[in-house]
Amino acid sequence: MLDLSLEVLRVVEDAAIASARTMGMGDPHTSDQAAVEAMRRCLDTIPIEGTIVIGEGERDEAPMLFIGEKVGAANSDATISVDIAVDPLEGTNLCSTGGAGAITVLAASEHGGLLHAPDCYMEKIIVGPAAKGAVDLEAPVKQNLKAIARRLQRGVDDLVVVVLDRPRHQKLIGEIRDAGARIRLISDGDLSAGIAAAVAGTNVHAVMGSGGAPEGVLTAVALRCLNGEILARLVIKDDAQKERMQAMGIRDVTRIYNTTELAPGRNLVFAACGVTDGNLLRGVRYSSDGIHTEAVVMTSHPARVRFIETTHLENRPDVKVRFR
Repeated sequence: MLDLSLEVLRVVEDAAIASARTMGMGDPHTSDQAAVEAMRRCLDTIPIEGTIVIGEGERDEAPMLFIGEKVGAANSDATISVDIAVDPLEGTNLCSTGGAGAITVLAASEHGGLLHAPDCYMEKIIVGPAAKGAVDLEAPVKQNLKAIARRLQRGVDDLVVVVLDRPRHQKLIGEIRDAGARIRLISDGDLSAGIAAAVAGTNVHAVMGSGGAPEGVLTAVALRCLNGEILARLVIKDDAQKERMQAMGIRDVTRIYNTTELAPGRNLVFAACGVTDGNLLRGVRYSSDGIHTEAVVMTSHPARVRFIETTHLENRPDVKVRFR
């Protein structure tokens, strides 16, 4: 029986290794292209009938991994049909500058198990298992922070909230500071921050603000596996975007989605691999014996979370495997 979790692990590892070769070169497009091409090649070695539902954009905007593209090993005895969401390189700018926290990401589910999110912004609040059910996207910031602190049995001044460093978040940043919580501003990577909020020991207690809607769905898949929570609402830029969303089948564009509504699948798989060092995963490292990667792979059924360190050995007779 095909173990899809181990197959998608290969996909994110290959993409991470390829994009890490471009780290610090100052070219985000090249970094992203390397990840996309490696991810696409690896997907075509897996015996599945896969459909990209969240990817690099529409067919006319992306040469590969576009929405609706079919992936999987051609002429194989494919046993399962899956919907796939990808972010081949979350943090293209981070990779191109050598900044912390760039990762490669893929999520999969049975058909219909992932919300087909439009390429727009999404207002989000993300918390870990302890604060699940305690927050409300429409509640004042101070009220949400008090509720989180109460669940965590600590003061608001002990909380760390991650916010994307964007001009649109100035009001939110002020409200968080007025409430007494601490803020970690990030330049990119709210997906990895959302995962960190649901993992003990990362010192991230919540993520607030607006970021990409596709990243929101990917985060929801991880949170389904980690028992965390995301509440989200699409941000409408103009009437044209509203009409496009409605054409995609989103009737109520003001709807607040919960974790299960963003990722309703029963059999969810999520995988991410570090490209550069971050809070959650170490980046790709090179040695005389091979390439070292660190990844996380999660499944909802059965419920498993694996942190996996892999050494991709050089093809030489004198190569050594070292115990950490």
